[in-house]
This record gives sequence, structure tokens and C-alpha cells, in this order.
Amino acid sequence: MTVRMPMSARRVVLVLAALCLAQMAVAQTRVGPAAARAPQPAPAADGEPPSMGVVEWLQRMHAASRQHSYVGTFVVSASTGNLSSARIWHVCEGDQQMERIEALSGPPRSTFRRNDQVLTFLPESRVVKSERRENLELFPNLLGAPDSSLAELYGVRVIGKDRVAGFDADVVQLIPRDGLRFGYRVWSERRSGLVVKLQTVDAEGHVVEQSAFSELQLGAPVRMQALSQMMSSTAGYKVEKSELQRTTAQSEGWTLKSPVAGFKPVSCYRRALGGAAQSERTLQWTFSDGLASVSLFLEPYDAQRQMQEVVLTLGATYTLTRRLTDKNGDWWLTAVGEVPPQTLDAFAQSLARTR
Repeated sequence: MTVRMPMSARRVVLVLAALCLAQMAVAQTRVGPAAARAPQPAPAADGEPPSMGVVEWLQRMHAASRQHSYVGTFVVSASTGNLSSARIWHVCEGDQQMERIEALSGPPRSTFRRNDQVLTFLPESRVVKSERRENLELFPNLLGAPDSSLAELYGVRVIGKDRVAGFDADVVQLIPRDGLRFGYRVWSERRSGLVVKLQTVDAEGHVVEQSAFSELQLGAPVRMQALSQMMSSTAGYKVEKSELQRTTAQSEGWTLKSPVAGFKPVSCYRRALGGAAQSERTLQWTFSDGLASVSLFLEPYDAQRQMQEVVLTLGATYTLTRRLTDKNGDWWLTAVGEVPPQTLDAFAQSLARTR
């Protein structure tokens, strides 16, 4: 059973990561800092988009996301008609990155990110959620030397040119080579390379989710000091911290009987998803193919707390829940990713206890 969930304002924050798709993608292919400083290819003399491979396109977009400050209104829409929007302030100063994301729909919410530190202000409950999203910095050199595996998983085709939020853009399609991942159409601002629009496309070519700037000011005078002051203004709020403890799946007694094609493990943590006692036993194991990612959350099964097994969909994000049974007890799996549901099922089928 697949259940479609309504789009929430929080989705805008999550899909902002998709807007920075290239930043994550190139980092995950282990392209070092020099790539971000590399000269950017200019459009051809006739005004046509430059001719590049999939990794080169993503390198260009990655560099743009780390070199340009901007302010804009970001809109996320799903094929079901759900719509959410947010106002985004993004600033780059050297190697420092900072963002403020203000939800314009749904419950009031402000999220600040400074490098890997994330604070989310919830004014209705007067709570600030603090966490270290280390996945923002895990990928460079994580798996060793750079490789070109993205080109083995995705092809690239230049569709043409378009305009988004008043900016000329090159339109590029990333085409998956199997059914385990979605495809993407990416609008890359012509001068800077910044991603200004992104569509996630299923195997039939249908757009399952779209995110885009409806209004954008490139090079806006955003001051990191001003955002930092706002981020530190937690007076009157209760600060709740979510701690991550690095571990390995092997040491926690988990393995995949067979790998899911193209997906490599990138991180494994114990994390707080419940009370203190439960947080010590909750595992988050994350995989990526260089563009798409899947997180597996594993915890002991609790019949009074866990819901029924189900597949949920929210735009391009699927969530699968499943009860796993072995000789030593039962476990509860929550698999989440911007991938087709059969990919999550492949992970669930391959999971096994080693002790």
C-alpha cells in the first residue's frame, strides 16, 4: 500500500538540499576543493550550452553553489498538486557557507545552517532544534580517490535553453541507466552555473517533484555576521540538541547480503530519535549513488509504538516501514530516500543481522 502524504513547509527545507544537488553530488564523487576553484567553461560562441559530461556539469554547478551569495523565493511542488515555498538567504565567505530558510507556507519555521551546524526555530512551541548534519561534510575523500561512477549510473543530455526567475539557463537532463533511481532535469544559470530549477522525473518521464526559484537576486549583499546574530538569538526558546555518534553497521550487527547497484555506504550513526534509552539503540545507515541517497533507520521493534508496514510518498521522497525478524528478536526498519520504492524494497530485502 502506498499512501500519498500532503506537502509540508518542512519539505521546502528538505528539498533545498536538492537545489544544492550538484554540491552534494560532486562532493560524493570525491572531487576535492580544487574542483570548486577550477575555471568554469564558457558557453559556446553561438550561445549554445557548453558540451560536457555528467561529472563536468555537476562540478560546474557545485562550484556555483559555493561561490555565490543570493536571496530568493524557493517553491516546491509535487505531482499531487501540493505546494510549499520558502524565502532563502545564502552567503559564501571563503570556505564558510551560511543559509537562512524562512517557511512561507505551513507552520512558522526558520532554519539556519552554518556549515554543518543547523538550528531550526519553531516559534509556536518556542523550541529550537539543534543538530550537526555531518553529511554536509562527510563526502569529500570519504571513499578514497576520485572516481567516475556517476557516469556509469547516469547519462547526460543537453535539452536546450530557458529562462527562470529572469535568468537565462541551460537545461540539462540526467538520465538514469536503470530503474533504481530517478532522473533529473536541471536548469543551470548560464553565467554562474547555479541551479535555479530542478525536476525529479520517474521512469515514465512524469515529473514527480519540481523545485525552483520564483524570484532570485544573485550577488545579493547578504552579510554572514547578520545571519550569525539571528542564529544565536535563542533567548526565550528551549534548545533541544540531537547528538550523533559515529559507528559502523558491522559493529552494530548489520550487513547487506548483496549490495544495491550503484549505492555505496557513506555514513553510519547512532542518533537520538526518541528518549535517551532509545537513542542509544537507534541506527542511521546512509547510502548514496552520488546523486540520490537512502537512509536506513533501525531500532528494536515495539508493538505499542511502531505503525503498520506501509509505503508513504511525499513528492519524490518515499518512506518504507517494515518489521524485520531474526532468531534474536524483531527490529523495525524505516527506509527513506528520493528514490523509487523498489529501491527501498531492495535495501529491505538485503538487510540481515550478523549477530
